[in-house]
Amino acid sequence: MTFKYMLGAFAPAIVLAGAMATPASAFTLSLVGGAEVEGGAEISAFDPDSDNLFITTGDTIEIFNLFDPTDPSFVSSIDLTDPGNIGGFASGGVNSVAFSDGILAAAIEAETAQDNGIVAFFDANGDFQISFEVGALPDMVTFTPDSSTVLVANEGEPNDDYTVDPEGSVSIIDIASSSVNTVGFAGVPIDDDVRIFGPGATPEQDLEPEFIAVADDGATAYVSLQENNALAILDLETETFTEVTSLGFKDHSIDGNGFDASNEDDGINIETHPVLGMYQPDAIATYTIDGETYIVTANEGDARDYDGFSEEVRVEDLTLDPTAYPNAEELQAEENLGRLKTTTTLGDIDGDGDTDQIYSYGARSFSIWDAEGNLVYDSGDDFEQIIAADFPEVFNINDGDPEEFDERSDDKGPEPEGVTIGVVDGQVIAFIGLERSGGVMVYDITDPAAPSFITYEPSANGDISPEGLVYISETDSPNGAPLLVVTNEESGTFSVYQPVPEPGTILGLLGAAALFGIKRKKHTV
Repeated sequence: MTFKYMLGAFAPAIVLAGAMATPASAFTLSLVGGAEVEGGAEISAFDPDSDNLFITTGDTIEIFNLFDPTDPSFVSSIDLTDPGNIGGFASGGVNSVAFSDGILAAAIEAETAQDNGIVAFFDANGDFQISFEVGALPDMVTFTPDSSTVLVANEGEPNDDYTVDPEGSVSIIDIASSSVNTVGFAGVPIDDDVRIFGPGATPEQDLEPEFIAVADDGATAYVSLQENNALAILDLETETFTEVTSLGFKDHSIDGNGFDASNEDDGINIETHPVLGMYQPDAIATYTIDGETYIVTANEGDARDYDGFSEEVRVEDLTLDPTAYPNAEELQAEENLGRLKTTTTLGDIDGDGDTDQIYSYGARSFSIWDAEGNLVYDSGDDFEQIIAADFPEVFNINDGDPEEFDERSDDKGPEPEGVTIGVVDGQVIAFIGLERSGGVMVYDITDPAAPSFITYEPSANGDISPEGLVYISETDSPNGAPLLVVTNEESGTFSVYQPVPEPGTILGLLGAAALFGIKRKKHTV
């Protein structure tokens, strides 16, 4: 497995002039440390001044110190079940954290998830400062590149009976003025192909913000609407959404876009199928090449499945149109497409009650889009092909268990969920976490139209279900070398990885020095 050494500093927004930089030196990704987190480990944020890592567990924010990445040390815990710790708010759980310029921001939902939540602010020691009311179910929080503004994606999910469905929104918090503006989707232009399908829901209720990435100039934010298979574009100067654009569908009948559709086919069978995949990204990130902004998406997929409404159905239970699918009986066999989960909300094109087109959840890939939401690149069936060839024991496994080999093939496969970006010797590198198969896929995305695969690093050290990824540049790193922190939801652990250059080079010696404890910073925790 080969990598490229991360020599340059990393900022939240990646800006490069010229798409074709000099190739970087090869390296591998080495597990250097980690720890178990009491209560779980979901999303994390890093403070480069104190070397503290803040990790959400649901009910708490756990603080670990990474001064020695090989042996992270527990510092303290912020108990969010105590309203006194968050300004008297009754917490239903913390969903996301972000850190910038001495400030920790946490997105915290209400005890009743359909009520408005808060964004709570803490100092670098974890001491509560102030909170702001935001929309329902704040699910992800981030800072703008200049640290002046905090954005939170208010998902606004319905209750399980689907009798209460709050509106989705994004709250914009101006730190200097201590003001908040919650922006919804009323009157916003929406593409016809955007999925608006909740029972009785208005577009404002149905659109559910999942994740936010901000362009490096701070003028525009991009918001993934996972269930809706769409991207919303937010003008931060006018604080209004300008459009909601559909991400379209991936044609799995094309060579290079195949996937394994069954957990009952007795093995790995990556094939093309007459299926369209909904991209439905979870995490997204932005970077800039030659003045153009690009959005990178981890195409996880997600269905609405509530007691009061569920769109899920397996292909074997559909009535397939005989003209569109003349070989329906063969396709609906369990070892073919029969087990694949699809939706009841799409596919009856002519309105006659049968299915003219099968759709699947997620694209089992990562994609790159331009600033208008047009597809520039998709990794096709790379993820499943790579794992099948080199790590077949973890192919589409469930919950990190090789004994559940192939069990997720009928769902969303390896399930790419998290993504973060770093600069490597002038090259832009994307790290994509796979929730089900585990581990991290790594690509050079310097040329947005022609990314190249670098390596796949499987989960190790008992880690199960990568949820969040944080890249720490060598400038911010406690040991002077770039680090990747992966938080793992199912195992309740986090791991710290370090790019280690191949032996025999000057970079190799520098990497080894960092790995074995020669620290850049001089402070005491």
